[in-house]
Amino acid sequence: MTDQQDVPAEAPAQNNGGKRRMFGRIALVALIAGALYGGYAYIGYRNHGQYVQSTEDAYVRADGVTVSSKLAGYVREVNVRDNQSVTPGMQLVLVDPTDYRTRLSQAVAQVDVARATENATRAGIGEAQAGVTEAQAALAASQRDLQYLAGEVARYRPLAASGAEPKQMLDQLVSNRDKAAADVRAKQAAVAAAQSRVTSIRAQVGQSAAQIEAARTQQEAARNDLNTTRLTAPVAGKVASSSVRVGQFVQPGQRLLTIVPTQALYVEANFKETQIGLMRPGQPVTIDVDALPGVEFKGVVDSITPGTGANFSLVPPQNATGNFTKIVQRVPVRIRINAGPESRKVLVPGLSLHVKVDTISAKQAIDQIRDEQDRAPTAPTKR
Repeated sequence: MTDQQDVPAEAPAQNNGGKRRMFGRIALVALIAGALYGGYAYIGYRNHGQYVQSTEDAYVRADGVTVSSKLAGYVREVNVRDNQSVTPGMQLVLVDPTDYRTRLSQAVAQVDVARATENATRAGIGEAQAGVTEAQAALAASQRDLQYLAGEVARYRPLAASGAEPKQMLDQLVSNRDKAAADVRAKQAAVAAAQSRVTSIRAQVGQSAAQIEAARTQQEAARNDLNTTRLTAPVAGKVASSSVRVGQFVQPGQRLLTIVPTQALYVEANFKETQIGLMRPGQPVTIDVDALPGVEFKGVVDSITPGTGANFSLVPPQNATGNFTKIVQRVPVRIRINAGPESRKVLVPGLSLHVKVDTISAKQAIDQIRDEQDRAPTAPTKR
């Protein structure tokens, strides 16, 4: 009985030893695999991973267009509603055009009046020129009379001196000659006055032309105001935050609604200043959208803001103080996102994103920067 009981007691000990050896082999294999994976991960990080910069401080953006009224008036029609898609040139709102149509009619009437005045003035030029011709003819007749009387005085003067003709006849001829000379001077003044009248009327024609141009300008302004009563969509997109209602009185510059250009979405990612050293426009970007888990979008770095976010804030921080705490700054980076029509139905401004930028294409920039600094001339030392 004793021998039969000793055999089962040795079996569990042998099984425990086998299990320990098996666990040891598994642990060794796991350790080797972990070491190999760690080495592989380290090599991957050194070769590529360290050049991938990521951030979760990224959002979908769109440059929305605010639609405002240029004119004051009551809203007659509202042709769109919130979240409605619009195309460029589509009518959004109509402001009551009655007053502006009346102003256009008045401006058209002013143009007609100015044109009539110009025609009347041009007709006056012909009349004035006829007066010049008449005055010149009268002057020519007076000059002929003066020439004749001057010849008679010259002919009678020696005769009267010799006593062949009476002196009274000579005096009468001299008097007639002087009257003719005065009449010539009067006719010359009349010709000058007629010519001045022509010049004055021609100046009035120029003034009438200027009045016509001013009336046309007022007419064009009135037409522009009438056209502006129709507020149209400047870009394609969707209507958002509409606050206009039919019958509402709007003022110039008052915001009525906003159009979000859904076809011009982009990503604004705020990277730490320690991440943008190798970031350049054109580098590839991978984008994860919280609203679409498991879906990756591709993008390209479009531009990097020439300053940190704090630098462009309303009240920039003043660090020239006695107590200073260094804070890592953020630099906004604009990214073009490649998304199809179906994806853009979900992508709306404000969505949170996870962005990764592959900066390996600029890894040699550090060496170039070092070379530039090494070649840069050093400042001379003062003795």
